[in-house]
Amino acid sequence: MSPPPAHRLPSVFILVAITALGPLALNIFMPSMPGLAKHFNVDYGLVQLTLTFYLVGLGFAQLIYGPISDRYGRRPVLLWGMAIYCVGSIACVLAPTITWLMLGRALQALGGCAGLVLGRAIIRDLYDRDRSAAMIGYVTMAMSLAPMLSPALGGYLDGLFGWRASFVFCSVAGLAVYVWVILTLPETLAERGQGEGVRALLQGYGQLLRSPAFCGYVLQTAFTSGVFFAFIAGAPFVVVTVMGLPASAYGLWFIVVSIGYLTGNFLTGRYAVRLGVDRMIMFGAIAQLIGILALGLSSWLGPLSLPGIFLPMAVVAMSNGLTLPNGIAGAISVNPRAAGAAAGLSGALQMLTGAIAAVLVGYGQDHDPSQYPMLWTMSGCGILAVVSFVIAAKFRASRP
Repeated sequence: MSPPPAHRLPSVFILVAITALGPLALNIFMPSMPGLAKHFNVDYGLVQLTLTFYLVGLGFAQLIYGPISDRYGRRPVLLWGMAIYCVGSIACVLAPTITWLMLGRALQALGGCAGLVLGRAIIRDLYDRDRSAAMIGYVTMAMSLAPMLSPALGGYLDGLFGWRASFVFCSVAGLAVYVWVILTLPETLAERGQGEGVRALLQGYGQLLRSPAFCGYVLQTAFTSGVFFAFIAGAPFVVVTVMGLPASAYGLWFIVVSIGYLTGNFLTGRYAVRLGVDRMIMFGAIAQLIGILALGLSSWLGPLSLPGIFLPMAVVAMSNGLTLPNGIAGAISVNPRAAGAAAGLSGALQMLTGAIAAVLVGYGQDHDPSQYPMLWTMSGCGILAVVSFVIAAKFRASRP
């Protein structure tokens, strides 16, 4: 498929910005979670539901944005999603109770996922399979500045002004990017996808789910995401509650994790076209298991320390940068005419798996307030990611 004329190509910077809004809202709030238990006088497990609701909101909305954008175009659907994101962010600023905050987080996620889905779909509109993996890697590499800096920013905003300041920042950022999209982002969908209505939507999903190769790629990305979300669900509790350190310590050390992710996405952008999607996923899956093993050994063989937690996680994050863009490119390339639906279904399963992993970690830490619930959940997801990739590679190799 040929890309549109050069004057219609969207700026890579605006693709980074729309993709970063969701991760910004997700990560900027993480350092504030342990303190919210005292602020609202509730259990930490209940506070963790603010993360779960966010992930569920991201997952549910991605099922909708992809197919709708295949029918109506990327630009109008993106504008509606960003408007919902801004409303949800303002609702979180005003939240008087933990229940209100959960609902605000869900609304924020419903809008924030528009950029995650449509950023990928826009790239797939413009480039072929391997080139789209490289472009997703470059965009994600630049976008990773949001999860790199937002936990540190959130920790300091929480210390200086309280947890609401993080959502004020999200509101302002969302409004700024919304105006930017209105002024500069063109429509990239040259041809509408299949069918109309709920029936066609379900038929599109059914066609994708009947493909073993698609299911393998999607499950690989889902379980890889589960490893990451198990960490971000459990690590703030380990750092703040178990180790007794301030929220800003988590935020600062999370930069190390983000640098690992940045490195992985740079390697994807540099080598995906040369090595191909499957080989990049294989390298990433091996690196992920090595990082999880190193994290477990550092926790079992000695006292907890910030380097012992975050340096192995940086290796895991680097592996995410290798596997996720390539897994997504593999999934959405199974049927390029349904790229929006494929991106939405892929993202939904990623968030659903992440939400389940977060709940497992939270439930485990309520009964065992240590690092081990996080470690066991990460290990299980890492092994399942490898199994899923083997399935994807096997069935893709058997296709004509």
